[in-house]
Formats: sequence, structure tokens, C-alpha cells
Amino acid sequence: MEISTLFAFLGAAIILTIMPGPDNLFVLAQSITQDKKAGIATSLGLCTGLLVHISAAVLGISAIIYQSTIIFSIVKFAGAAYLLYLAWQSFRAKGDPFTLQQQNTQAYITLYKKGILMNILNPKVSLFFLALLPQFVNPTQGHVAFQMLILGIVFLVQALVLFSLFSIFAGKVRKLIIGQPAIAKRLNVIQGILFTFIGIQIAISKQ
Repeated sequence: MEISTLFAFLGAAIILTIMPGPDNLFVLAQSITQDKKAGIATSLGLCTGLLVHISAAVLGISAIIYQSTIIFSIVKFAGAAYLLYLAWQSFRAKGDPFTLQQQNTQAYITLYKKGILMNILNPKVSLFFLALLPQFVNPTQGHVAFQMLILGIVFLVQALVLFSLFSIFAGKVRKLIIGQPAIAKRLNVIQGILFTFIGIQIAISKQ
């Protein structure tokens, strides 16, 4: 694979990653309502989930999902339901105070698992890779599946870097918000609204 192709793909990947979407909004929500490490743990989970979608695209499973309206709908609505469940939990905790206390390891592991589940339950990610990766593959160079795998890994690495930067930035925003008690008391509500928005966005998405 030519270096110029890799750089072209990297540029496209960065632009697509920084555009507002379910994954980066989810990372921002965790970073602001908890701390930057929570956002990074979530990012690691989301990127672990990307491995599943990348493998699906390479093996052709994404094409099966795309062709099956039933499978696509099941995965899509399962993901939306999960996000709405998280929103419900956030609204229930609207009166809980926020502090700058350090989260424990188990909390980060839980967020990591949430990130994996959320990413896997978003079928649009698999279809995204199915549509994007082949555009940067050169069949004349052979090993098409291997080329797609390399591109998928490049996308994953840049996504992890950018999500981590989002987490650090949002963590600083959180410190400013904590200093405003009126806003801090509403962080759970803000998180609930974000989760609801992401869930609806997934639910109304089309193949």
C-alpha cells in the first residue's frame, strides 16, 4: 500500500472522527460528568468495539448486515435501547452531587465495558467501514483484506488519540463547571439529555 494512500485515508479518518457523532459525544459526556480518565476508559472501550466492526468489514460480515434489514434493525434498536437506559439512569441520579474525587479502578472498567457495548450495538459503524475502506484499497496490489485491515487499524489508532484529547479537554471543562454549583447540580441531567440524543440518533438512522 502506498504511503500517499495511507495519508489520504488518515486525513479523511481525522475529519470523520472529529465530526459530532455518537462516539465522541459519549466520550465528552463521560469526561465532563466524571473525569478525563473516565473519558479515556470509555475511549478504550469504543476503540475495542471498533475491532469488531473492522473485522466484520474485512470478513464481509458488514455486507450481510447491510443486506439484511432485520439484522440491521435488531442491532440498531438494541443500541438505541441501551443508550436510553443509560439516559434513564442519569435522570434518576439528577440530585447526586458531583465532586472532583478520583474514580476507582472498577468504575473505569465499567466504563470500558460500556464503551465496547455501545460501539458494537451501533450497526452504522460496520456500514461506515464497509463504505469507506474499499475506496482506499488498490486491488492491483493484491491482499485486499489485508489492506482493509491496515486501514482499519490506522482509523482505530487515530480515533483513540483524538478521543483521548477530547477527554483531556472535557476534563478541564468539568473543573470549570464544578466551580459553578448551579451547573454542577445539573450535570447528570445534561448527561441524560446527551444519552437520549445519541439513542434517538441511532434509532432513526437508516441503512
